[in-house]
Amino acid sequence: MTSDDTWSDADRAVRAVLDSIYAAWADNDADAFVAPYAENATAVLPGAYLPGRKAIKDTMATLFAGELKGSSARHEVQDVRFVGADAAVVISKGAVLLADQSTPDPANRALETWVLARQDGDWRVQAFHNCPEQAAVAHEEA
Repeated sequence: MTSDDTWSDADRAVRAVLDSIYAAWADNDADAFVAPYAENATAVLPGAYLPGRKAIKDTMATLFAGELKGSSARHEVQDVRFVGADAAVVISKGAVLLADQSTPDPANRALETWVLARQDGDWRVQAFHNCPEQAAVAHEEA
């Protein structure tokens, strides 16, 4: 999908969740960052497994106060795929910009997988995984 006009309401709502997470990152606000995460959400990052919203929040608060202070992140949704009416898998490309950077270092670029589910009318992140973009090899269809 290439245009907001072609996205469904559910597609727009899922994308808005990711937009809110990245806006919270730009503010270095760990509470806002995890607000759309489910209580039992998981995050898998290179070298880290974060079980639950509290672990994700605590980790991001530490990072925002330390090595990611003043940083922001970019994301570009590649695909939104619905698995039934109340679950979505999102593939995106992300990049971290440290406080002194105007363009991301290639080492800070990632491929991301998000799993979201609708709970009580709201879309919530259930799981997040990323890997360095350089480490991922795309499968070419024959």
